[in-house]
Amino acid sequence: MTQDTSDIRSWTRSRIGDLSGTTAMVTGANSGLGRVVAGALAESGAHVILAVRNVAAGEGAAESIGRTSLGPKPVVQELDLASLASVASAAESVLKRHDSLDLLVNNAGIMAVPKGVTEDGFERQFGTNHLGHFALAGRLLPLLESSNARVVALASIAARKGVLRFDDLNHRTSYDPWTAYQQSKLANLMYAQEFARRAGASGSGITSVAAHPGVSSTGLGKNLSKGGIFQQIQSAMFSVAGQSPEDGAIPVLCAATADIPSGSYIGPSGFGEFRGKVPTLAEVPSQAEDLADAGRLWSMSEKFTDVVYNF
Repeated sequence: MTQDTSDIRSWTRSRIGDLSGTTAMVTGANSGLGRVVAGALAESGAHVILAVRNVAAGEGAAESIGRTSLGPKPVVQELDLASLASVASAAESVLKRHDSLDLLVNNAGIMAVPKGVTEDGFERQFGTNHLGHFALAGRLLPLLESSNARVVALASIAARKGVLRFDDLNHRTSYDPWTAYQQSKLANLMYAQEFARRAGASGSGITSVAAHPGVSSTGLGKNLSKGGIFQQIQSAMFSVAGQSPEDGAIPVLCAATADIPSGSYIGPSGFGEFRGKVPTLAEVPSQAEDLADAGRLWSMSEKFTDVVYNF
């Protein structure tokens, strides 16, 4: 996609604008990037739904965010993305309690975790980072379509090395924490762009975009410190070299609120897109541009989750 990036590069949080009357849902909003994003949206007047696995932590975040919110008090919605039953329950609750949903930020995720499976038997990172969010947006589709909503997927620079192992998406034959994470983040990016293509082709008013925060020092890397010496070194690098959650949230907030086309991918503009206070169009890895693979991933995701997007 060719686009003039000058306007994006001049984007700052002050340009979020007045979000009064809108409703936004942010997954993983009790800490890290999600909490910063939720707070910024609430400060701009949005009614924010904090979708979290840990309800107590979510309530604490809601109380803190509520002190500076210009809109309605934030509300907490229990959501465990590693459980498709929890995803279905959360979506049903949101559909019943809210008349509109203008923004969905699929932020929550796990990184480089030990081998394991979700409640439904999927590799933990693929199941949580990709399939959980795929199912969530699909189940919320009626509300998203009625609001001409925007959906933001959180990818990562790790997607550049990602490979979709279609013969073993759940990494049952062999498992490496980073390889599995890279696959899940590539899936997030390809999902966002395929969502944009399918929504556009159907005439849907939904905008689908992706963003990545560069290297940010958040709780996402906590599993690294529990691993071997190599992972502990990586954990230290994240802590030292990672930018703050406030800076890491800039591309996400830009993707969520700026006037950008569906299918856009936003990241920090610093060297290698590792960090930076200025957002820009991010590099899309070549493997993410394979339309056949994107369609195949979409079809397999519908089969795995039993959630079909009725465009």
